[in-house]
Amino acid sequence: MTSTGTGTAIGGPVVSIAGAVDPDRPSTPRPITGEAVITAPCFADRLVVVSCALHYRWKGEYHAYAPYTREMDQWSQLFEEVIIAAPLTRMAPPGDCAPFANANVRVVQQRQMGGETVGAKLRQLWALPWICRDLVRVFSQGDAIHVRCPGNLSLPALFLAPIFSRKLVAKYAGQWAGYPQEPATYALQRWLLRSRWWNGPVTVYGQLPHQPPQVVPFFTSVMTAPQVDRARVAADGRRLTQPLRLLYVGRLVATKHVDTLLRATASLADEGVAVTATIVGDGPDRAALEALADSLGVTPIVHFAGALPYDAVLGCYERSDVLVLVSESEGWPKAVAEAMAFGLLCVGSDHGFVAEMLGDGRGMVVPSRDVAALVSALRHITANPDAFIEYSARAARWAQQFSLEGLRDALAALLLDRWSGHRVKEGAVSTTATPFRS
Repeated sequence: MTSTGTGTAIGGPVVSIAGAVDPDRPSTPRPITGEAVITAPCFADRLVVVSCALHYRWKGEYHAYAPYTREMDQWSQLFEEVIIAAPLTRMAPPGDCAPFANANVRVVQQRQMGGETVGAKLRQLWALPWICRDLVRVFSQGDAIHVRCPGNLSLPALFLAPIFSRKLVAKYAGQWAGYPQEPATYALQRWLLRSRWWNGPVTVYGQLPHQPPQVVPFFTSVMTAPQVDRARVAADGRRLTQPLRLLYVGRLVATKHVDTLLRATASLADEGVAVTATIVGDGPDRAALEALADSLGVTPIVHFAGALPYDAVLGCYERSDVLVLVSESEGWPKAVAEAMAFGLLCVGSDHGFVAEMLGDGRGMVVPSRDVAALVSALRHITANPDAFIEYSARAARWAQQFSLEGLRDALAALLLDRWSGHRVKEGAVSTTATPFRS
């Protein structure tokens, strides 16, 4: 065996078991508990949120991708009003969407931008004056501004927001350290967020050395406390099953490398390993992935479940053994954190914050497009059921720390600490709130 930077190699292909303890590596961010008890909107302000997520206006309600709406529901508990500047369409939302829970949320439609082709970029450049005009109009309606990065809409927002408010907060949901072949605009957004131009906290996933003081290691969650309790029941006493039940949860796009999971499933089946795979999610690559499964001969053991309501996704965690997410890049992948809470052994990519999430024996990491390495990792799991139990227990203990309620309280504590001149409603938040700590 040979050693890798994050764990131990198994057999021939490099497979890192994310279990090595590095005393020099900063610890993973932890939630605040009991330090900011919210009883009413905390800030007597209107918060403008800039988001690239597609929103839906349907039957008198605003809908969006469910994990995102659940997070935004926590923000709307902290402010008198939340105004979301984002793309908006008036059509029925997909099955993985959910309405916003609170009535103080409204969406102001922005131009939908996207595409990596030269033509798409030229169209975005041509539309930039109108994009900036629309952002200026919505910024003038708010007291505080929250920009969610990285994305096409967030780039002009980062230039404009400091002109309109001193109460700024940004979330960088991608890989803060960057990654090979990432869009140049992502690096530009990180540069702006590190600069003196952005005078507000920036929440990021993971801890890197030599960061400016506004960069704050943070966490996220989309599970409520009762759902964490449900996960705890499922994780308690979890054992490896036959057949091995693999799971993927997320968008079906090229950067997620779901094809790697399908090829690994086929290889295991050819070796005589009893295995099934469930693919939860939808996206532009679904038809191609279904065709690949058919060509590999694994259609009988691979189920494409499509976009599911959140409660049904939790049910998938309860009925699975291993989550595989070998993406090109991830920030804090919610599917990994959720699966860990349910006691699944997660196999992720060997870069970015995923490797830290799965560190200290909480999971396994492999190169993102290495089918042989993934097969080796899955073969190792099936051959070591006792080790599976240990991984499962460590993963569950770590992930069950995080809940939506803890996220809301940590956000309140962060803003109370970092914003000056904020208007806090009397009795809305306890005076013991302290800034987020790692």
